[in-house]
Amino acid sequence: MKIAVLSGSVYGTAEEVARHATRLLQEAGCDARHDPRASLADLQAFAPQAFLTVTSTTGMGELPDNLQPLYYAIRDHLPAWSGLPGAVIALGDSSYGDTYCAGGEQVRELYAELGIREVLPMLRLDASESVTPEQDAEPWVAEFIVALTA
Repeated sequence: MKIAVLSGSVYGTAEEVARHATRLLQEAGCDARHDPRASLADLQAFAPQAFLTVTSTTGMGELPDNLQPLYYAIRDHLPAWSGLPGAVIALGDSSYGDTYCAGGEQVRELYAELGIREVLPMLRLDASESVTPEQDAEPWVAEFIVALTA
């Protein structure tokens, strides 16, 4: 299965979680690709069969700058990905209250608009509780792999 792993990161943590998840997906036999600077054309050329987005939240609940161009390109062009499976890992800090993991919520809303099936509830990784988000994500990624192959 061809899985596009997208990431939005400010300080690199979400990108590292995305890289780690990509390795786990590849070890499970998936054709997973992560390019933190992927364009919509890159994604369409890859022709993914599933999506995993790993993103942090910045500012007042926005997506990181490096994910915004791809997010808006997808939102503006609405590619025909309806019915494809997908899931989101959101990184945030619960001390920010209402904006906690808001970047991930934005991606979930875009998935819904595109008709991408959310195969697992969004994983929320709280920076105030975790110092090893890559390892904390591993059980969830294992569930994601099972959900994709079921």
